[in-house]
Amino acid sequence: MDLPDDCLVFIFQCLDSSSDRESFGLTCHRCLRIQNLSRRSLHFQCSFRELDISSLSHSNNHVNISTYHLHRLLTRFQHLHSLSLSGCTELPDSSLDHLVNYGSKLHTLILECCFRITNHGLSVVATGCPSLQVISLYRCQISDFGLESLANSCSILKDVNLSYCYFITDHGLRALSQGCRQLQAVKISHCKGVTGIGFKGCSSTLAYVEAESCKLEPEGISGIVSGGGIEYLNISGLILFNGGNGLATIGRGFAFSLKILNLRLCRTVGDESIVAIAEGCPLLEEWNLALCHGVRIVGWSSIGMNCHKLEKLHVNRCRSLCDGGLLALQNGCKQLSVLYMNGCSRITSTAIELFKRYRSDVTIKEEEKMCIGAYVGI
Repeated sequence: MDLPDDCLVFIFQCLDSSSDRESFGLTCHRCLRIQNLSRRSLHFQCSFRELDISSLSHSNNHVNISTYHLHRLLTRFQHLHSLSLSGCTELPDSSLDHLVNYGSKLHTLILECCFRITNHGLSVVATGCPSLQVISLYRCQISDFGLESLANSCSILKDVNLSYCYFITDHGLRALSQGCRQLQAVKISHCKGVTGIGFKGCSSTLAYVEAESCKLEPEGISGIVSGGGIEYLNISGLILFNGGNGLATIGRGFAFSLKILNLRLCRTVGDESIVAIAEGCPLLEEWNLALCHGVRIVGWSSIGMNCHKLEKLHVNRCRSLCDGGLLALQNGCKQLSVLYMNGCSRITSTAIELFKRYRSDVTIKEEEKMCIGAYVGI
């Protein structure tokens, strides 16, 4: 074959289907080398997107990737942009040593449920992958020390998943938010040692935060929105330190751009917080208040009067939502298109029928959603 490598690379890149690309690599050793050098993404068979933790402990069917396997593959595919090792539960820190030589072009690294990856492995990632933009450390055994290493070396990080990283505190989050000024999305759900204060002074690029079932303080919530760019905020199941009105800081701070807010299971959130958010977040399009029993007529009235762009509202099993509250929503929220409502025992059938009659533009759905808004990042 007399064609230069550049031409072969061009031909390979014009192949759309994976089967055609595999056939190309089987043609000869030279074509196989071109295929290897052109590969940009590598996901092992044990990689997955929706994690079933119980299956990882009991199933013998998933593939165990060893240090040897990873070294061989990284040697073969030296220009990877994306690498997923999620579900490789037995992969040790030492396996990541090879990223020092082969990780310089890596943009995305998924280490979900890699239970044996610790701060040492993360420091290797930081050294070998300076171009990293997306990383998921879901359920990894890392702490603030590892986050500091990452923040010091990977300054262009944009999307970070730290959910279920139990040893993370605000100290590590502060290093991340101050060292990575292009951060766009951070997930810290179920990180019990986080109060949110570490986000204080974050970049205006931070638009997406998931902090489900965290012990956030009012000052911490203020820190999350302090950058002024927050558009999506999930603090469902929040364990409040300051009673029901600690969330008022959302509406009194810098959350003017907030479009999606999930307060599901914030059982004690009160009218003061609801009024502040309704008045201070005029761009809200979807708001989940399911099981928020502390919201009463004052709160519902404020939503009706101030949330002019609200399209979807979740009020499932709100014990304090009565006919008067539903009437306030009926007379306001002119852009409302979907109302998720069931189990509201204080609302009469008459009130529901009147709502349907006067707001035929609104669909009432009985389903209850735990996750709202479009999926972002990892």
